[in-house]
Amino acid sequence: MGECVVPAEAEQHLRLLVLRAAWLNQAFVHWRYRPADVQALLPGGLTADTYDDSAWVTLSPFLMADVRPAGVPPPVPAAGSFLETNLRTYVRGPGGRQALWFLTIEVSTAAMLAARAMGAPYHSGSLTLRRDDRTYFYSGMRHGGGASYHLAVRRGEPVTAPSERDVWLTTRWHAFTRRAGLIWDTPVEHAPWPLHTGTVENLAQSLTTAVGLPAPAGEPLVHFSPGVTPVRIGVSRPRRREARTAHAVTAVPPAS
Repeated sequence: MGECVVPAEAEQHLRLLVLRAAWLNQAFVHWRYRPADVQALLPGGLTADTYDDSAWVTLSPFLMADVRPAGVPPPVPAAGSFLETNLRTYVRGPGGRQALWFLTIEVSTAAMLAARAMGAPYHSGSLTLRRDDRTYFYSGMRHGGGASYHLAVRRGEPVTAPSERDVWLTTRWHAFTRRAGLIWDTPVEHAPWPLHTGTVENLAQSLTTAVGLPAPAGEPLVHFSPGVTPVRIGVSRPRRREARTAHAVTAVPPAS
């Protein structure tokens, strides 16, 4: 058993929504890290979550489609869509809540930069996605230079019975951000991820070092998903004031 079980299905039905969207053609490229390397990048009040005694960092490019505010009907085809790539890790917050912490979010539209006001680390850039049979080619270059990535992932067979680790690495029902000295919690709801195995055919990236991590060591673990829709993103709420100093990394006991 892993240190902490994540439910494969949404924890709650969200009533108050901010956005609706679809997350499509999503790759998940996961690397193991020392918990201390990840903890050094977290604000006080958050602790690096672990699986198999490792913290994990995931590069995840995808198409954010049919994006619209809650209550607004679906847009015309191809409207309200853009490419996004996030580099994220997995954390525990106040009350032990498991959530994502985004180290950086690269997007192909400058409109999303307004979300920086909520503490989300958005950067605009030139992003591309193309498909050749079962291989998906993702690339991005941040505007102004600096961080970039080129990734080719070959989609494998469906994962008919996702393992605890498969779910732990791909699924979270909350994301934390930091704003005005507070940790904010944004809930999300969607169907369970339909997962496939995946193989990296090409990868060159500088996102990990750009955020202050060591370069990844070893071969990554890879998943691919055709996506989930609808995705329902709820209202962010403050969880607690950020602690003055980061918590020490502690082992999380196995779920009973």
